[in-house]
Amino acid sequence: MTDQPHFDFQPDERGGVTVLRDGHPQSHVDLHDPELLVFEYIAQLAIGIDLLPAGPAGITHIGGAGLTLARYVQHTRPGSPQIVLEPDASLTECVRRELPLPRNHRIRVRPQDGASGVRALRDASADAIVVDAYDEGRVPADLLTPTTIAHYRRVMKPGGLLLLNLADEPSRDYLARVLATLADAFDHAAVLAMADVMKGRRFGNYVVIASTSPLDIDEIRRRATRLAATTTVRAAGALRGTAKPFTDDDVAASPPPPDPGAWRAR
Repeated sequence: MTDQPHFDFQPDERGGVTVLRDGHPQSHVDLHDPELLVFEYIAQLAIGIDLLPAGPAGITHIGGAGLTLARYVQHTRPGSPQIVLEPDASLTECVRRELPLPRNHRIRVRPQDGASGVRALRDASADAIVVDAYDEGRVPADLLTPTTIAHYRRVMKPGGLLLLNLADEPSRDYLARVLATLADAFDHAAVLAMADVMKGRRFGNYVVIASTSPLDIDEIRRRATRLAATTTVRAAGALRGTAKPFTDDDVAASPPPPDPGAWRAR
């Protein structure tokens, strides 16, 4: 019989709370300052959200954890309709109890995994889709098959954004295959990562922004300079190389992190 996961909510001196699952950090939430994004890749994903036109935006999240980015969207774009596909209902229940969502929010959490949940979403219903889901520290393979990516594009409005939080080893072989797969559905993509990760010095997170419409790489770089952690931005083509795209029958989860106890999975 599989042991039930154990969740902890660890306050910090700044007034925020880190959500831990079985001792592993999942999210950081500050109820008083939803714009405080402590995890570097969450701040990088927020750059993508901020590229959207001003005002409420329809956002679909694949993976929820502490709902940090959904709270950010609600705070910066009040009234935004948001769908969160989070299969771990026990985690969602704990988060709702310990870290209540703000009043008048339009965040709807569905206890579904991303690959099956996205198939049920309406055409052209999202301004952006955020893929930030991990299982035991790895991005599930079924989230990046050509079929699932085609559903992302179907659900996105014209000119919408697909935002992904991926993780890879210094070789970036996995990232290159993901970018090659995305290139079949999206003509434009940029990659953000902390400088030492982009230089291939260690395992780490890569945030990908993809769209059917051109991206302003210079604007993304300008926004990245405002982040607390030094962030590098590169066009996806420079990192894709000659990598072979995934197929529905040939797809892999992201590489396992070298130290799951210390690496932030979401």
